[in-house]
Amino acid sequence: MEARNNNGPMLNAYPDSVGGTLSDIVRFLKKPEIKDVFRSFYILPSIYNTDLDRGFSVIDYELNELLASCEDLRDLEELGIDLKLDFILNHASVLSKQFQDIIKNGEKSRYCDFFIEWNKFWEGHGRMTEEGYIQPDPELIENMFFRKPGLPILMVRMPDGKNIPYWNTFYQEVCYEPINEQDLMGAMDIQYGVAEVLAEMVNKALKAGKKPSEIKFGSFERYQEKIIELLDSRKKYLGQMDLNIKSPLVWEHYDNTLRTLAGYGAKIVRLDAFAYTPKGPGKKNFLNDPETWELLERVQGLADKYELNLLPEIHASYREGIYKVLAEKGYMTYDFFLPGLIIHALESKKGDALAKWAKELVDNDIRVVNMLGCHDGIPLLDLKGMIPDEEIEKLIDIIVRRGGLVKNLHGQKNVYYQINATYYSALGEDDQKLLLARALQLFMPGKPQVWYLDLFAGKNDKEAVALAGAGGHKEINRTNLEGELAEELMEKEVVSRQIEMLKFRNNSPAFGFDAEMTFSHRDSNLEITWRNHGCEAELKADLSTCQFAITGTDALGKTIVL
Repeated sequence: MEARNNNGPMLNAYPDSVGGTLSDIVRFLKKPEIKDVFRSFYILPSIYNTDLDRGFSVIDYELNELLASCEDLRDLEELGIDLKLDFILNHASVLSKQFQDIIKNGEKSRYCDFFIEWNKFWEGHGRMTEEGYIQPDPELIENMFFRKPGLPILMVRMPDGKNIPYWNTFYQEVCYEPINEQDLMGAMDIQYGVAEVLAEMVNKALKAGKKPSEIKFGSFERYQEKIIELLDSRKKYLGQMDLNIKSPLVWEHYDNTLRTLAGYGAKIVRLDAFAYTPKGPGKKNFLNDPETWELLERVQGLADKYELNLLPEIHASYREGIYKVLAEKGYMTYDFFLPGLIIHALESKKGDALAKWAKELVDNDIRVVNMLGCHDGIPLLDLKGMIPDEEIEKLIDIIVRRGGLVKNLHGQKNVYYQINATYYSALGEDDQKLLLARALQLFMPGKPQVWYLDLFAGKNDKEAVALAGAGGHKEINRTNLEGELAEELMEKEVVSRQIEMLKFRNNSPAFGFDAEMTFSHRDSNLEITWRNHGCEAELKADLSTCQFAITGTDALGKTIVL
């Protein structure tokens, strides 16, 4: 174990991705074939007490008792596997104790400034609408990026009956409870027969997805106002409400969360969507400068107390150079360029762009976590400035032809940074391409992160997308595997050979953040060599045929050929 490098492979999965619970994944990791393959495990945030967005809407950071236990975390520690866990700085769930206290106590809540109340934020910077929210002056929001149509608002009913708008960047759901005859008779002076007809009419409209204000009451219009009031008084919310970083209680929450994650065994904490957190009238609502960096520095001060490494997650084009800024500030960064670069190299049969990126990482000592697939999609617009735009468009077309999905954001498909597909399907479900892609990932600079479904050569799951309904495009690459199926898939050569390469990568002393790397290429042939502690590891590949060979020496000088 001592010979393992400090940037060995990291498994990436939800706690229920293989077998149904984290205990099942632990059993999988204990299998002789898997033992000593992974150095780390990035467990996605449904390990916490969450509701929406497959875990990214956090109620609190307690373990989800249906999926995980402290014993599971101890077992991972005994296996020598440390954790990477998510911390969502920008938002918390409507069901969090803080927001529920606001709904219960209104302005008397001790958490009244914990979240961003839209009208207080924009006071003096817009006009009040009939709906009860401020429409900001156009020039103050022209540089803001809203991830959904309209303003990022969730109207929340307070104890006094007022509806107050809160800033809600990401997902939201508002549910209206069905009503019956007695509900209506208790709310107004109405006959039973009329109440029966109205209840059926209202419930049918709600089931069809209509809001109360959209229901057509026809000859019963005189009851409309009171019925809407009744429905509003009983509505339930789900949503990710943006936190107000000017509140001392938010910083107390940040500190408590980091302490909790360190207690779970986290060594790396991924800061999800953190660049949306600092906001100001007239500024952007993503990656404000210098506010974003000031926030990061302050959070790092908290993380230092618990010996946690922060991994800030930012999607931005290569041209913008944000990855350089993070590296210069001393942070590991996500290599969102590698997934697209590898597909580009395999499809074009040229390694120029890949070689250039490898050289930049080494020359500038940029430390990254890299990947092929992940729980989101394959980033391609991130490559802008790295390869020509027309080549990016070609890659998008290729992956879409192979069954990938492009999210339609505000009616524009070319502004979303990722294509949703499994990496295997994006490569045309070609075993040899996937194996070479994995080999290239393992020999590129950085700590390799392995999406569980890529390991098992998972295919696009269109059925899961259809079942998920609107906004379910990401389910194409999130198929949960039964434990028995995972064991069967391990017999496939495309799986067993990946495991063999990962075990080599985890145990070879040749790799490491401080190791020496050389990358050479000519036409479709490339060679990558790592040297460290007197050991060597070499990858030779032909991009035109996808054939490759790996050779290396271990700590005892023994030659290994894969």
